[in-house]
Amino acid sequence: MLKLPRTVAFVGLMGAGKSCIGRLLAAALALPFVDADKEIESAAGCSIEDIFTAHGEEAFRAGERRVIARLLDQPSVILATGGGAFMDPDTRALIHERAISVWLRADVELLLRRTSRRNNRPLLKRGDPRKILRDLIEERYPVYAEADIVVDSVDGPPEMTLARVTQSLRSYLENPEAAGRRRAKAGSAAE
Repeated sequence: MLKLPRTVAFVGLMGAGKSCIGRLLAAALALPFVDADKEIESAAGCSIEDIFTAHGEEAFRAGERRVIARLLDQPSVILATGGGAFMDPDTRALIHERAISVWLRADVELLLRRTSRRNNRPLLKRGDPRKILRDLIEERYPVYAEADIVVDSVDGPPEMTLARVTQSLRSYLENPEAAGRRRAKAGSAAE
């Protein structure tokens, strides 16, 4: 079994599988799983959609930043962050400092299939979901590429993606300097 020196924080767009794979990884490693969005809702006493509607995205991001900082001050967990969390420079710096970040990368078709199953995605209610996801990919993927580990989320049993994540974590823990060089190369390739 992998021994993690700190929290593993999943980053990526909505529908990439952060919560699903996070839960599976937590179960496999006998660690707690925490969904940052659920923690934000609990702290706010209302849904993320309600926060967006009543207070706007900026207020939501400020709350998200505070909740993630609190979670990263606790003992190691498997953490699923919201799709925009890693875009915040302060949150991203905190994740780099206190966690191992894993970007679950997915193409637009997979994201569309997964996000169409639920109607609680405030960002997708602002227009054509395909265009919105494409725009988010263009904007966010270069930043997500700064994650310590990049794993492609696949359309199939979640255990397939979990196996990729586990192997990538094992490689990272064995040689984090090489992973850092790969991250730098991926970041420059994404720009």
